[in-house]
Amino acid sequence: MNNFSIKPTGNITEVHADTRKRDAGFLMDGHHCHSFYELFYVHSGKCRHLVEDRFYDLRAGDLILIPPMVLHYTRYIFGSCIRTVILFRPEDITEETLSFLRSAGRASRDTTLYRVPPAAMEQVDNCLKQMTAEDRINDEYTTLLRRAYLQSFLLLCCRVCDIPSSGGPEEIHTNDKQILHAARFINENYMNPITTEQVARAVSFSPNYLSRRFRIEAGIGLHEYIVFVRLHHAAQDLLTSSDSITSIALRCGFSNSNYFKDSFKKKYGVTPRAYRNRR
Repeated sequence: MNNFSIKPTGNITEVHADTRKRDAGFLMDGHHCHSFYELFYVHSGKCRHLVEDRFYDLRAGDLILIPPMVLHYTRYIFGSCIRTVILFRPEDITEETLSFLRSAGRASRDTTLYRVPPAAMEQVDNCLKQMTAEDRINDEYTTLLRRAYLQSFLLLCCRVCDIPSSGGPEEIHTNDKQILHAARFINENYMNPITTEQVARAVSFSPNYLSRRFRIEAGIGLHEYIVFVRLHHAAQDLLTSSDSITSIALRCGFSNSNYFKDSFKKKYGVTPRAYRNRR
């Protein structure tokens, strides 16, 4: 295994691939989002992903593609797990590859769950081994080869992978439907002054029980998750609208603009104004 470390809100300048074994109970630094794609593949074992308001329990052969600026977090609560994470920018894939992804029904703007059939798992594993091996070689050919291997891997996924439907809670890999309901309630009402009590009533739990169970199952506190969802929507508004920062803060559920600015800088590393200037 190599020593590449994924930065929660950092930048990348080329394709990165990292294969590691994670033991049960391994804790990430926290929920995060970033300006590049993340592709997460499970070789063996099982792990849980929280992606915005959805929970996915990923098993061997499952692969999830997370678009830029989508809040996500991984927990290893089922035992040891070997996974590969690939990070890449939109410009790292060709227009031809992108057109194949779209024509095959693979969403380029939404989180997509892929399932590799058992007969194709060895082929997928070998493709990923080629990509991760480049971190050890790291010569003048590495950057271009990693990009080429990425094209091959994505096209292979188009050819062999199944995409389970995801129209409702029963079609998502989780048994925690109440927690999923709570997360969806937050995502649908983040612009309002919602409280833990209101979320708890929506799922018929007591506030204390919901808070404990949400942290255990999702790996994040309920209030912290509400703030993350609000910040995520505020970040999108900063890049897509010309409204004032105060207006965006209020629209996204923050009643105190100073608290919004402090929370935003803590999460994204820059002030809301500096973030907007990146456009």
